Parts: sequence; structure tokens; C-alpha cells
Amino acid sequence: MADAGLTAGARAAQVARASYGRLLAILAAETGDIPRAEDALADAFERALTTWPAAGIPTNPEGWLVTVARNRHRDVVRSSAHRTSAPLDVDPGMLDLVDLDAIPDRRLELMFVCAHPAIDASIRTPLMLHTVLGFDAAYVARAFAVPATTMAQRLVRAKRRIRTARVPFVVPVLQDMPARLSSVLEAVYGAYAIDWQLVSGPTVRESLAAEALYLATTLAVLLDDEPEAFGLAALIAFSLARVDARVADDGCLVPLAEQDRALWRPELVRDGERLLRRAHALGRISRFQLEAAIQSAHCAPGEPDAVTLLALHDALVRVSPTLGARVARAAVLAEVQGPRAGLTALHDIDGADRFQPAWATRAHLLAASGETDAAASAYSKAISLTTDAPSRLYLERRAAVVRSEATP
Repeated sequence: MADAGLTAGARAAQVARASYGRLLAILAAETGDIPRAEDALADAFERALTTWPAAGIPTNPEGWLVTVARNRHRDVVRSSAHRTSAPLDVDPGMLDLVDLDAIPDRRLELMFVCAHPAIDASIRTPLMLHTVLGFDAAYVARAFAVPATTMAQRLVRAKRRIRTARVPFVVPVLQDMPARLSSVLEAVYGAYAIDWQLVSGPTVRESLAAEALYLATTLAVLLDDEPEAFGLAALIAFSLARVDARVADDGCLVPLAEQDRALWRPELVRDGERLLRRAHALGRISRFQLEAAIQSAHCAPGEPDAVTLLALHDALVRVSPTLGARVARAAVLAEVQGPRAGLTALHDIDGADRFQPAWATRAHLLAASGETDAAASAYSKAISLTTDAPSRLYLERRAAVVRSEATP
């Protein structure tokens, strides 16, 4: 037994955060029935909460859970009149022998299952975030601006569709890969981005971001000749390298230009550069590759060259003209041509009036232009749209400075 310093509930919660998707993928791969695998795993966690306090936390809690869940899963499959109260036939001596590190990571297979053409395209990324990467349905709903009940219903329907369509739990052959790869990469990126926004606490954030980096790198190695996979892995590596410098001790966001580089992780910066070089060598420009190149420019020693950054942002907007990319380009344009040019570019972006980064950028550029009253108003709007606590605190402090300079 192990983890004497943790309660059974705390250790179970820790395992759920770190290994839920991995355990679920192992179970679901046996029958292709995700809801039934979820039920079996939930039952295993429930039994852990009643068993571990008296018997002690197993040395290998993941092995204990997957063994109990698999037995439960098989009981349900074998009989509709399955046991509900009798103890499961599990030999306690065998539980710690289950070595999850010796089991292939089935999450990649499950991700491609969720991206199968039989699944509606609009639900593929949410389904992967929820099922494979363990995000609560409410978190996923918030990220996609959908009511929680609506998202829950869509997820249930998608899981049923996987079962009824008998989607095979395998990584698709190369000719079928392109049709599914984009959704898989978006889900991995979404895991990092949503986690960054919605999960509080650096330990949890770092753990989940590291999982996203692992999956992205594994995908890149698996596919070998996909620049977008290498670009995504590079992008997450660069971002994760700066996680310790992103938030000050008082909980306030630290902008990239003001971060203490001594807190950056040089090994992750090197990993990012290596992955980015591999993406570039494949000779096809892609969205994540360009985003990683932008991060690389910021991670290089000294001040990044604004003209080079603008060229990269221009290329990114051509490849992927998202709201975020266009707002970021406006900010860099302001560095090259002045704040008025940036404000004009912002004004020309459809949908920017409902986009928080656009209001934060507009406030900054208005303040730089000396329009303090308008800047104060823009900061207020940006703050009203901000859910991330460190970012909110930073904007509130910037707004206070601008208001102190505004016309009485």
C-alpha cells in the first residue's frame, strides 16, 4: 500500500484527474461501448471510496481501478441481470500486478473514434475533450458557449452513435487519416487552451497541459510526416515552457514582454525548437506551425523583431483567419505602424465587438494613443468579458492607471 499521507478520497480524485481518460480508453476499447465503460469506471471509483479507507490505498491505484472496472464491465456484458450488491470476484493479490505502463495508450485510438465520419463534425472536439481528456461536460459547454444540458445531450447521442455504428477502436490507416486528423489536433489544442482558461491552480494546469503535450508529441511521432502535428507539439511546448512565469505571486497575469525569463524552462523551449524544425522540414505551411513560429520568435533572446512577427501573423491570418489571429495581428501591426493603424485594423474585424481579446487590445492601443477616456471604457468592457482571474486582475490594474490619467 502507498500514499499514507493522502486520504482515500483525495487519492481517488488525484487519479481521476491524471488517468481517467487513459483508464476509460482501455475499457471502452474492449467493447466499443463508451457509456458502459463510463459506468464501470464510475462504479470502480465508488468502490475505491468504500474500500480504500479500510484496506489502504493500493500501491498501484490505477491498476486496482482498471481491474475492478474491467470485471464490472464484463459482468454487465455477460448478463443483463448483473450483480449490484455482491462483491466483485477480484483477487487482491493480483491488483498491483496490473502495469498500465505496459498497456498501449488507447487514448489515441479513442480520439480517432470520436473523429470518425459517423460522428457529427460539430461534436467531435467536445466529445474528445470530455471522453478522452476528462473535461467535465460543464467545462466543455462553457468553452463552446452552449448550455450545459444541451452539451450533455449531444455528448450522450454521440456516444450512442459510436456504439450503434460499431466504429472500430483503431488508429485509421494513412489514407483515412486526413479526414480525422484536424478534429483530433483541435481537441488536443483545446485541452491545453480550455485548461488554461478554466482550471485554477498551477499544479492541475501544468499536469493537464503536460498531457496535451504528450498526446501532441505522440501524434507527431505516429504520423511522422504531418507538419501540423509537429507544429502543435511545438506550440504547446513553447507555451508550457513559460507556465511558471505567467502569473505573479499575487495572482496577477504577467504579460509575455514582462515575464522573468529565468522562470522559463529551457528544456521545453529546446523541445519546441526541435519540433518546429521538424515541421518546417516537411515543407508544408500549417496553422499550428505558424503559431509555434510566433512563439519561437518571442522565446528567442532579446526583443522579438516586430516586422518579422508581423509577417508571421500575416501568414497565419491567410492560413487561418480566426478572430484570435486577426486581433493578434492588429496588435503587432500597431507595434510596426503605430497604435492608430492597430485600431483601424481592429475596427475592420467582424465580430470583434463581442470578443474579449479585441477589447483588451483596443483598450491598450487607445491608452497608447492618449485617448484615456475611451481606453477606460474599453477596459471596462474587456473586464466584463473576462473569466480568467489572473487576466481580470491585470486588466483591472491597467484600467485603474488609465482612469487616474483620464479627464476629471
